[in-house]
Amino acid sequence: MTGTQHEFDEALLSGYIDGELTQGDRQRVRLHLENCAECRQAVEGLRSLREVTMGTEFRVPEDTQWDEAPRGFLSRLLTNVGWLLAIAWFVGLGAYVVWQTTTDSESFRFEGLIGFALLLAFVLIILSALVDRLKIRKNDPYRKVRK
Repeated sequence: MTGTQHEFDEALLSGYIDGELTQGDRQRVRLHLENCAECRQAVEGLRSLREVTMGTEFRVPEDTQWDEAPRGFLSRLLTNVGWLLAIAWFVGLGAYVVWQTTTDSESFRFEGLIGFALLLAFVLIILSALVDRLKIRKNDPYRKVRK
């Protein structure tokens, strides 16, 4: 298929193997394959690849191998401190934006409005995720599963 000009590409030959072509295309490909050794070789390669792919079995790991990485004291501590810092940052940014918008300076009002909109966007995104998690939690079939 590489040396000479062919009207069939690999996708069409793959469709021929999978039986996904229309009757007219299937007949065109079959007639072409009768006269073209290079395309017949490509079809045989695609067939063998399909057989190997379809015959591949995947070994499912045991339940003990699905465990998450161990979460020790230090890991939990770092996660909790990270969340506390993030919450403090949001609260601090919100207080700063409110303070800037309440001052008499006109130049800070526009910047404060932009900062407030950005802060509100982050809060709304986090709240939407929290609401979704709380809704799903009621019907979660894996809620009582212990690791």
